[in-house]
Amino acid sequence: GMDGALTPASPAGLSAYVAVSQLLGLTLLATVGAWLGRYRGGVAWHSPLQFNVHPLCMVLGMVFLQGDALLVYRVFRHEAKRSTKALHALLHGLALVIALVGIVAVFESHRSQGIPDMYSLHSWCGMAAFVLYLLQWLLGCGFFLLPSASFSLRSRYKPQHVFFGVALFALSIASCLLGITEMLLFNIRDSYSRFVPEGVLANTLGVLLVAFGLVVGYVLTRDDWKRPLLAEELALSMDFKTLTEGESPCGGSQ
Repeated sequence: GMDGALTPASPAGLSAYVAVSQLLGLTLLATVGAWLGRYRGGVAWHSPLQFNVHPLCMVLGMVFLQGDALLVYRVFRHEAKRSTKALHALLHGLALVIALVGIVAVFESHRSQGIPDMYSLHSWCGMAAFVLYLLQWLLGCGFFLLPSASFSLRSRYKPQHVFFGVALFALSIASCLLGITEMLLFNIRDSYSRFVPEGVLANTLGVLLVAFGLVVGYVLTRDDWKRPLLAEELALSMDFKTLTEGESPCGGSQ
């Protein structure tokens, strides 16, 4: 992989699971594209097809890119922490921008067609996922990217950051599943129960979303696949443990 001559190889199985996740992610995007292109007329901005920008952007941003951002620490195991951290923040930031485009698309599409907003369970869960994701990103940048946060503060916040990262990823996938169901019931309510090709394709997209989430979740929760501490991080945490009042002598240079 990305390892130099002296760095240990990735744990057995990790590379395979990461490869499967990427294959699933790209299949996801192809399936969304096929659904929108084949059955929903494609994607365009200032037109009746503006709505279709929404599912495309949400799957690309809130699922595929968010999942990849979560995997950064497992894939780049031996690179400098700083650059890995920057890539993690960058991918999440990109996911947020793409998701924002998708949210604007659905509100504008509703306005132009006189459809009410924010009444469905999908819209509540989806908006909660987006707002909390933005908050999580801002807090993450504040605590881990800016040099101002102390080591003890980072150590206390990190478990919350990790938990809510995985939780928001799960909520994003759940919101997509609700959205797929809603879209099918709006568009093919009468024929959906007869296993029409569009219904089967969209259901398949849902199954792929769950599979992508499960594979990414598995990689993230395997303890022995966690990023090993580099020498300077190890020294920093040892310093931190020896101090009763929690401030690291190195400040927050992690």
